[in-house]
Amino acid sequence: MNTAVLRTEARLFAREPGSLFWILAFPPLLLAILGAVPAFREHQDGLGGLRIVDTYVPVTVLVGMIVAGVQAMPVGLTGYREQGILRRMSTTPVRPSALLSAHMLVHGSAALLSALLALAVGRLAYDVRLPGQPFGYLLALVLAVLLALALGSVISAVSGTVKIAGAVGTAVFFPMLFSAGVWLPVRAMPDLMADIVGFTPFGAAAQALDAATAGDWPGWSHLAVMAVWTVALSAAAARWFRWE
Repeated sequence: MNTAVLRTEARLFAREPGSLFWILAFPPLLLAILGAVPAFREHQDGLGGLRIVDTYVPVTVLVGMIVAGVQAMPVGLTGYREQGILRRMSTTPVRPSALLSAHMLVHGSAALLSALLALAVGRLAYDVRLPGQPFGYLLALVLAVLLALALGSVISAVSGTVKIAGAVGTAVFFPMLFSAGVWLPVRAMPDLMADIVGFTPFGAAAQALDAATAGDWPGWSHLAVMAVWTVALSAAAARWFRWE
């Protein structure tokens, strides 16, 4: 990867207040707001003795990834293609693939940083326990980031303009938030609903993170669902993506 391209994309990302807020600030802020509700800090028998704020930590970890992959990255890449920047780059020593890689690395790093911030807020503000299975949690976290970037690449591939990328991203955004458990944590869902959601990209991710938080190794079925979605979406993006 061209380091100059990576530095440029990192600087451009740092100058985007919208991306900075929604990817980095919003997830930990959402957790802080939820934790401020007294009832959310009470232990619930129906949640196995956990508090509602405990169940929302994996959710807010995923929110930053979904925003980065589904909303932020596709609009940026589609804008470059719409403006002819990718086409012009193809005539220079810097290949368009370097720009794509830089975009993915910048947004993936931002998503991981957002996850760390959410974990820190949960631990420091509300004494949410850290993942009991750190290696399993890290594996699920990395798979979730790759999954979000693969999904964002597909949206970029099928979107001819920035407006279309925004519309498609929004259409995908809310179902992904639901499956991740924003409105109802997966742990609190009825068994049938949780089983169905477990086959969705971020429903599987939420359950894998939830298991690792509890100290168990993430279910291989959930890791497999995430891996299959990542491979399938990456293959689709590679097939459909056009530089101009």
